[in-house]
Amino acid sequence: MMQDLKKSDLESVCRELLSDFKGILSWKWDSRLETVLAEFGVDDKDSIRSILERYLGITWDSSNIDNAPDIVQMINGNLGGLMSGQLLFTSDPDRDAFIFCAWWPWGDGKTISIRIAQSYEKLLDSEKAKQTQLFKDWFGI
Repeated sequence: MMQDLKKSDLESVCRELLSDFKGILSWKWDSRLETVLAEFGVDDKDSIRSILERYLGITWDSSNIDNAPDIVQMINGNLGGLMSGQLLFTSDPDRDAFIFCAWWPWGDGKTISIRIAQSYEKLLDSEKAKQTQLFKDWFGI
């Protein structure tokens, strides 16, 4: 049986991420992909990746994404697929709800974007809208 990652667990992960990124990243809403979005210079990539890996312990890239669970492959497809150098971090995707983060280096070699969102396996559309608003609130958007 799948374990539920409760809303409070999702919220605590998001709030801890936000706290660790305070003063480093500024968040905005990406309505196209329904994620929070932050951009940073490559000089900060190691410290930012280390924070992400602390909370989102599974890292997918173009070499292992084909072995990912169906839900992770679906998210990857919705994001356009992983190109070389791009990463997808997730918390435990075997839960009904989890957090993911897309890591996208820019072509200029100077900037990286990260997009963080939540994935809910079993949520009605009406509940998704409410949960999306909560998620935005957690990130102060």
